[in-house]
Amino acid sequence: MADVEYGVGIGWRPEISGFVAELPGLRFAEVVAESVHAHGDLPAGLSELLERGVTVIPHGVRLGLGGAEAVDPDRVRHLATVAERVGAPLVSEHIAFVRAGGVEAGHLLPLPRSRDAVDAMVANVRRTQAELAVPIALEPIAALFDWPDDELSEADFITEILDRTGAHLLLDIANVYANARNRGTDPLELLDKLPLDRIAYVHVAGGDEHDGLYHDTHTHATPQPVLDLITELCRRHRPPALMLERDGDYPPAGELRSELDAIAAASGYHPIT
Repeated sequence: MADVEYGVGIGWRPEISGFVAELPGLRFAEVVAESVHAHGDLPAGLSELLERGVTVIPHGVRLGLGGAEAVDPDRVRHLATVAERVGAPLVSEHIAFVRAGGVEAGHLLPLPRSRDAVDAMVANVRRTQAELAVPIALEPIAALFDWPDDELSEADFITEILDRTGAHLLLDIANVYANARNRGTDPLELLDKLPLDRIAYVHVAGGDEHDGLYHDTHTHATPQPVLDLITELCRRHRPPALMLERDGDYPPAGELRSELDAIAAASGYHPIT
């Protein structure tokens, strides 16, 4: 199993690179793959992490693996090149589509939970795997809407994609919370049905409710219900690697440290700060 056994990590972003560099117990981080050039120097802060022996995982956001069209070979090659450059043990991407008919949405969009969507996703994951030297983990997204007439439950949809591709699961526990809250369902029911033995690592993030919906913003602190879900996850499966995502409105260093410590406490890991 190509999972990441590195406790609590954080998404590397240029805006907080100094903070990340000063985390004494950091053993793994994640970088948005599209933010790293395939050639030339790596960002200075990222190079420093690699020199310290911190594992760095490229996280793709623009492949559009769930699209009806074949995945762009150039985008796949870029992901593979970044993984090679940082010596990553695996890469990750989303169970989503981002473009249709040549039009870029600029967002991760949910797939209809249909057999046809499974087939399209599986085909693109296999095309991607053929170019990668490392395994891939797939992340189910937070969705503000569901397509009508789903043929599969969320758990069955995810599981079939993982089974047919051999991919690992990047479980975003904040997405589990967001989707359950917006749908009026119990997030623990999904945890009980997902193949938790396929988890490579876990995303953790905050959000905000407005216009009657909970939005997975990555700009707010992790709320207590998400921390509680981490504890529930760790009761069902050995504690996985957990990674904090922050993508804007970065708080002072002390608040970030407290958030990382809260994630560690929820999972039973030692603090990294």
